Amino acid sequence: MSKKDFNQNDKVPFSSTLMVRDSCLCLHVRRAARTIARRFDDAFRPFDLTSGQYSLLMSLNRPHPPHMQDVADLLAMDRTTLTANLKPLERRGLVAIDIDPKDKRSRLLTLTDQGMALLVKAFPIWQKTQKDLNALVANSDSRHLLTDLISLTNG
Repeated sequence: MSKKDFNQNDKVPFSSTLMVRDSCLCLHVRRAARTIARRFDDAFRPFDLTSGQYSLLMSLNRPHPPHMQDVADLLAMDRTTLTANLKPLERRGLVAIDIDPKDKRSRLLTLTDQGMALLVKAFPIWQKTQKDLNALVANSDSRHLLTDLISLTNG
């Protein structure tokens, strides 16, 4: 169907809907992401953590406190969203947000002792859930899938 024909019909044919359903990377990556996040959310529920909070806490597990922007970049979120996600973790005493002594406009993020203790408990649960999900990757090595997803993210 040409663009001219398509515009004259003012409808998207149902066959196009089926094509998108069967081939759209965006659709299937989002569906997979929601499914994976639900699995991790369920696994972390006993710790009163979501999968996103776990990822955020883990991103702070570094030898030196990272800047907010570095964490935002790693997690592919803007600073406003990162700030909103940090607030409940800070209230729980899992994260500390401090002024960078070298640049008073910047903030450094630190995993507190309580935050580290929670990661110590949650990490084995992450490992098991990750192993279970890896086993569900059909017809592929999950490492190749991960490489492909990273490639898409960096592209």
